[in-house]
Amino acid sequence: MKFFASQLAFFVQNPKAKTNIGRLLKFGLVLLIIVIVYALIFHWLMIREGQEHSLLTSLYWTLTVMSTLGFGDITFTGDVGRLFSIIVLMSGIVFLLVLLPFTFIQFFYAPWLEAQNRSKAPTELDNEIKGHVLLTNYDPISSSLITKLENYGYQYYLIVNDLQQAVNFYDTGIKVLLGELDDPATFKKARLSEAAMLVATGNDMINTNVVFTAREICPSIPIASLAHHADSVDILKLAGSTSVIQLGVLMGQSLARRTLGGSARVHVIGRFDQLVIGEAPATGTPLVGKSIAESRLREIIGVNIIGVWERGVFEIAQPETKITDLSVLVLAGSVDQLRNYDEYFGIYNVKDGPVIIIGAGKVGRSTAKSLADRRMDFTVVEKDPAMAQLCTNTIVGDAADREVLTKAGIDNAHTVIITTHNDDVNIYLTLYCRRLRPDLHIISRSTLDRNVSTLHRAGADFVMSYSSMGSNAFFNVLERDEVLMIAEGLNVFRMEMPKIFCGKTIAECGIRKLTGCSIIAIQDGDDMIINPDPDIKLTAGTEVVLIGDYDSEKKFVDLLE
Repeated sequence: MKFFASQLAFFVQNPKAKTNIGRLLKFGLVLLIIVIVYALIFHWLMIREGQEHSLLTSLYWTLTVMSTLGFGDITFTGDVGRLFSIIVLMSGIVFLLVLLPFTFIQFFYAPWLEAQNRSKAPTELDNEIKGHVLLTNYDPISSSLITKLENYGYQYYLIVNDLQQAVNFYDTGIKVLLGELDDPATFKKARLSEAAMLVATGNDMINTNVVFTAREICPSIPIASLAHHADSVDILKLAGSTSVIQLGVLMGQSLARRTLGGSARVHVIGRFDQLVIGEAPATGTPLVGKSIAESRLREIIGVNIIGVWERGVFEIAQPETKITDLSVLVLAGSVDQLRNYDEYFGIYNVKDGPVIIIGAGKVGRSTAKSLADRRMDFTVVEKDPAMAQLCTNTIVGDAADREVLTKAGIDNAHTVIITTHNDDVNIYLTLYCRRLRPDLHIISRSTLDRNVSTLHRAGADFVMSYSSMGSNAFFNVLERDEVLMIAEGLNVFRMEMPKIFCGKTIAECGIRKLTGCSIIAIQDGDDMIINPDPDIKLTAGTEVVLIGDYDSEKKFVDLLE
């Protein structure tokens, strides 16, 4: 009812709609006069033929003839009356069957549809809306971010400048605001000063215009923007962007961190203050064949195994979880504890083969730079000669060509990193490399979330989603905290302690059973307890660092609410 009222209010208040209604009423008045005149002529002609009919019958005959219904129960017997019937019939076809529908559609129905569409895409937000997130572009990153914002209870609005596009977004369940991105009035109507953050994910020039325009409206609003080119970072910062995210660089660094070849040493993938998260292959170490409880890593070294990867499948660590030759251990501990792990197991699993990077785009170049910083041997395969010149250690050729991969060292390589922006190509190359080398460690990038599972089925050991990583990066700016993406769908995140758990021990809470998350650290002010004992009591005002997938994270958020 409220939605209908908003449509009606817009329709009535719109000056164009008022003009159209006036024209429609004038047409209706002309049509009414014609019907009355015809009815009077019919009445007079019938009297001349010796037939008596009431005025109501005259109107009845006129309308049936003009509408071409022609019941035939009242007819003329003379030629004059029949000629008059033809005139009434022809004018009825013109007025009722041609002009009236088109007039109604043009002056009423079309404006009503426009009013209905505009009510779906408001041009101004209500005064009570605040703490919302404004998005300026819809892409895979924004789509993933919207899901995350909804899970955490944030309001959001996507600013769209095309009415039909805005309506299409609305019909798919996305909240929209109609307005031009380069118009300061749009951001005023979007209540920018009351918003939690502005997110710009368009191209660099559009983002610069958006940031500059928004910053003039509100000097204090956090603005996070995406930079597709390194040269745009400084420009976006000068325009007023609070955080500039180079997602290609972040993706390349993350893919490089997944390169576990070379030794069984821990590879750091993220930090939470004193807490360090790392991954280490179990291949060739004395841990193979033991359960996590039998390994006694927590008692001997202090490091905690929080999860195990097996060919791209992650499993939350349980005491009875077996460590195999294909296992990759996800470890949590302090810097000293992870160094102790390296002293015990870093001598195992030495491999001298190169890493093959397929693709020399932004992600591929960032991956190569990260590997070079770690002094790891790598070869880049790129079929575009111009792109190949932007990277060192490059072989020009198609990665689908067996000879090109052989030249790159596929027979001796321990890892292949597939970085192209085309998911279909990535799936194809993953299948191809897996068939060539069943023992190869394959890491792939996915642009769209929906292709992650397909890449795993194709044989990828690790898949990093471009859209999920981007949404996490922007969400970190909003929360001013860190959500560490271990892999697609698996995060380490920090949350407040739910009140229902205060005063209980970790074991008594049953957090893993309730939500699927596992506590890996407890923070109380500046103090952090890493890998806390299950008998530690949880107190109010503390924070917990947890690991879990999206569903587990959502369940924990629900406990907070």
